[in-house]
Amino acid sequence: MNSPERRAVAALAGVFSLRMFGLFLVMPVMVLYASDLPGATPLMVGMALGAYGLTQAVFQIPFGMLSDRFGRKPLIIAGLAIFALGSVVAAMADTVVGVVIGRALQGSGAIASVVLALVADLTREQQRTKAMALIGMSIGASFLIALMAAPVLDRWIGFSGLFWLTMILALVAAAVVAWGVPTPQHLTQDPGVRASRAHFREAFFDRQLLRMDVGICILHMVLTALFVVVPFALIEVLGLARDVHWQVYVPVLIASVILMAPLLILGMRRERTFGIFRLAIVILLAAQFLLLTGSGQSMGLVVGLGLFFTGFNLLEAMLPSLMSRLAPGHAKGTAMGIYNTFEFTGVFVGGALGGVLYGAWGAPGVFGFCVVATLAWLVITLIGQTPLLRDSVMLRLERGPGLDLEEVEKRLRALTGVDDVTVLPGDRIAYIKVDEACFEMSQAYLVQGVASASST
Repeated sequence: MNSPERRAVAALAGVFSLRMFGLFLVMPVMVLYASDLPGATPLMVGMALGAYGLTQAVFQIPFGMLSDRFGRKPLIIAGLAIFALGSVVAAMADTVVGVVIGRALQGSGAIASVVLALVADLTREQQRTKAMALIGMSIGASFLIALMAAPVLDRWIGFSGLFWLTMILALVAAAVVAWGVPTPQHLTQDPGVRASRAHFREAFFDRQLLRMDVGICILHMVLTALFVVVPFALIEVLGLARDVHWQVYVPVLIASVILMAPLLILGMRRERTFGIFRLAIVILLAAQFLLLTGSGQSMGLVVGLGLFFTGFNLLEAMLPSLMSRLAPGHAKGTAMGIYNTFEFTGVFVGGALGGVLYGAWGAPGVFGFCVVATLAWLVITLIGQTPLLRDSVMLRLERGPGLDLEEVEKRLRALTGVDDVTVLPGDRIAYIKVDEACFEMSQAYLVQGVASASST
């Protein structure tokens, strides 16, 4: 990446991570405080944890479409302002209903798709995959840091202080967007990075993409359900006061990263990607089975958490990359919007259902539900044909009344290493799925009618 791209990606990664840090920060302590507030029931406590997921899911795609019309930066700043307002409402709430409303407001500033679209606007197509990977790494880092920092910050500034801190972080992020992120002179010319109604049906009903969508939904559902139970378990089983839970989270999360790293590196090899992916689900399943059968004992609880976060971190890193490579180039933005909607739907369902199950059957009910959900995900990944991972290349076609687009498509399909071709006549763009092991980019330049080519 060149210098302007590095600055833009660094700023947007900071914005994204600050916002996600604020959302993750309250997860380890939310249920402990919400359960003591007036009006608390198991369902409402779970809603306080996962309510932001529902509004995130509802507003994710609309925010992206509005940004196509009114610009990226104004929508991001507006979303951060809504997030800050929700933080204030939650910080001042003295009932569990007030916390739920605040969390729902936080989620209403659904800027994830807009930030990713702005990344596309400010980077060249051949650098976009690298930029998206850096954004993903920043989100993963914010998750780990938030879980480790939350109990410590809770001890210093209290539960309401965590929400005041998230408000400050949102305002800082808005300032970074306003003055630190360049304003694109035009929206990206690649229509594939934007959400589109025309491609919604294709992206939603694609079997391989739907498996990834269901997977991210289950992953975040069991994560949120887990945090309905684990804070109470740390108190009851380990006898830890709520302000020293970091003594478990810090070593467990560090160990999970150490265990996850070599598996992630191994999973980067194309022939082993889906094997490692399925192994990560098995690790997640084993962790939840251990929590179900041994969470009443110190060793079972700690080892179960370590395995859970190993599998979770590995899957959280692999799923976006798999989605990007499986999605058709012309509908990648739509596919990622659907993916994000499933993700946050899982957050909401995990919080609400986890609260109900915990109230009815205690920790075994929640852990049993997580085991069944993860087992179902594993079965889904094992049935059907393993998809081929292919790179997407975008070709800009020459303009002119004499260009035969059908002939261009026919010649592209005949190229070595090309699996699929989609031509968008109105945009004068063609997307091709290629096997990088035998495809040479120079082939595309030799096809009459192709003006330029680049990886997406």
